[in-house]
Amino acid sequence: MNRGIVVTCMAMLWLLAGAAQAESAWVRGAPLNLRSGPGTEFRILASAQPGERLEAIESDGGWTRVRTGDDKIGWIAAGYLDRDAPPRARLAQLEAETEELRSNLTSTTDEAQRLRKTNDTLSSSDSGQVETIERLTKENYKLRAGTRWAEWLMGALIFSTGMALGAILQGFSGRRRGKRLRL
Repeated sequence: MNRGIVVTCMAMLWLLAGAAQAESAWVRGAPLNLRSGPGTEFRILASAQPGERLEAIESDGGWTRVRTGDDKIGWIAAGYLDRDAPPRARLAQLEAETEELRSNLTSTTDEAQRLRKTNDTLSSSDSGQVETIERLTKENYKLRAGTRWAEWLMGALIFSTGMALGAILQGFSGRRRGKRLRL
C-alpha cells in the first residue's frame, strides 16, 4: 500500500480525534490574555473578551489550550473559563431556538391543515366511490339474474324441440310398420 496514503489517513484520524475532544468554553470575568504556552511567562498572542465562546482543545495543569472564533490558538488560565454559556449567550440561543420552533409549529400547523383538507376531499371521494360500487354491484346481480332466464328458456326450447322431433319421428316409423306385411 502507498505509504503516503497511510500517512494521510493517520493524520486525518488524528485531526478528527482532536476535533471530537474539543468542547465549548466561555470566558468569564475580565478580558483574558491568550498566551503562546501554558503559563504567564509565555508571550501574549491576543485577548479574549468576557462571554466570548472558545473551543477548548486540551488541558495542561491549570491552563487550557483554546481556539478563538477567528481561529487563533493559545492558552488561557482554566479558572477563567466556564463550561456553561453565559446567561446572555444562553438567552440568545434560546430565543433562536424559540423562533425556530415557532417557525416549525407554523409550518406543521399549515401542513396539518392541508392534510385535513386532503383527507376531507378523499373521504368524500371515497364515500362517492363506495356508493358507486354498491350501485354497480346491485346492477350486476340484476343483470346476472336477468341472463339466467335466457338460459332456462333456451334449455326449455331445446327440450321441447327434441320431444316434438321424437314424436314426429316415431309417427313416421309407426306408419311404416303398419304398411309392412307380416308373415
